[in-house]
Amino acid sequence: MFANIPEVKLGIIAVSRNCFPMSLAERRREAVVKAYGADKIYDCKKAVETEKDAKEAFEDVKKNGVNALVVYLGNFGPETPETLIADWWDGPIMYVAAAEGDGDLFDGRGDAYCGMLNCSYNLGLRNKTAYIPEYPVGTAKEVAEKIEDFIPIACAVLGLKGLKIITFGPRPDDFLACNAPIKALFDLGVAVEENSELDLLVAFKQHADDKRIPEKLEEMGKELGKKKNPYAGILPKLAQYELTLEDWAKDHVGTRKYVAFANKCWPAFQTEFGFVPCYVNSRLTGRGIPVSCEVDIYGALSEYIGTCVSGSPVTLLDINNTVPASIYNKSIKSKYKCRQDETFMGFHCGNTCSTLLQKPHMGYQLIMHRGLEPDKEEPDITRGTMEGDIKPGEITFYRLQSTAGTELKAYVAEGSVLNVPTESFGSIGIFDIPEMDRFYRHVLIQKRYPHHGAVAFGHYGKALFEVFKYLGITDIAYNQPASLPYPTENPFKK
Repeated sequence: MFANIPEVKLGIIAVSRNCFPMSLAERRREAVVKAYGADKIYDCKKAVETEKDAKEAFEDVKKNGVNALVVYLGNFGPETPETLIADWWDGPIMYVAAAEGDGDLFDGRGDAYCGMLNCSYNLGLRNKTAYIPEYPVGTAKEVAEKIEDFIPIACAVLGLKGLKIITFGPRPDDFLACNAPIKALFDLGVAVEENSELDLLVAFKQHADDKRIPEKLEEMGKELGKKKNPYAGILPKLAQYELTLEDWAKDHVGTRKYVAFANKCWPAFQTEFGFVPCYVNSRLTGRGIPVSCEVDIYGALSEYIGTCVSGSPVTLLDINNTVPASIYNKSIKSKYKCRQDETFMGFHCGNTCSTLLQKPHMGYQLIMHRGLEPDKEEPDITRGTMEGDIKPGEITFYRLQSTAGTELKAYVAEGSVLNVPTESFGSIGIFDIPEMDRFYRHVLIQKRYPHHGAVAFGHYGKALFEVFKYLGITDIAYNQPASLPYPTENPFKK
């Protein structure tokens, strides 16, 4: 597990209404713990029937290091004590209930199916947020599976409570799309530290003779492989820069536990630092410390959430360009069941972790080279990208974003990266998302999302959707099937 994301420590408390046998709730809780694994969850032995019981159970789980709590309705449950726990609890909390399963519907009936309704009603009265599964009632084995689904959600919620996003520099000119009203971040419990590019440059220069640079160079060399690197001359500066960011994170995390960066990366960066920072960004992101491009604060936030949910490296890409008919007809049409308009290329200069790329190699930023050193045949200040086609497989494309009016919204779309050569440059892949053309028009354009999307490598839509719900996001869009029109979709189109 990354050191930059939380370790979830689960605990379970059973609740029992006083007109039901407490032994029923206790017996069912023990069955859940056994089904889930007693070594993976703290089993609070204090069953809750009264408010005093609730306080005692709450103090017990806190004392034992629990940071994500499961409240289990082993029978109907006492709605006041069980929801008081949510009042006191300051971390992620889940409510789930027991199904009838032992065949005894006289003394052994628990009525937790009914109790969950009152539980939900009382959580609403208290204005408390909790994770309630899509179907929150089950047998011991089924409840154990629902608890497992809670883990990535809890990790993300805990992560955001301990996260500081560190930024350097204003956004590049004409990048209003990456607007970042920070009020919504504070509403989420995320801290923000905004710095100037000059602050970063001063810190970088102070690391010029850092004694750790040779060790960092050796580490980079191992990652890049034995094949000759034509741009190896830039590695000392990149090592110096990586140490600068590592030290800044350590020295500025403050009272928080986790960090993410949103850094300016062009155009003045190249002329003053003498390289592009993409390779360093890719390395830090691969270690669970997202570094977004172009001071995209909500891009960094999205990446961090995906890191918590997946437990693996993520990336941030431009939703960049269409796939030409020549590539589609040659390499996609007969091999994959997707329309050309459902495919697109996701691209960034070179920020994607090498483990996510096919034939990863160091390169230079072609677009910046044209503009910043047009008279130089060999690149100099534009060296330092991590390039390669993105490995094929399942992905989830997603983003959490604040509007200019500080309203949070999100989207989630599952798809895949195709095993098709991109015939292009950068960190890049050909993506297939079902009904992408409609999603592009009626979500990304209609809801005015920026051009950056976060990518988690695997299908994590279920967990991400629940994280966004837990955070109170009411506008969560997804790629709707053809049978389900978007509200803005023209019903008369051909």
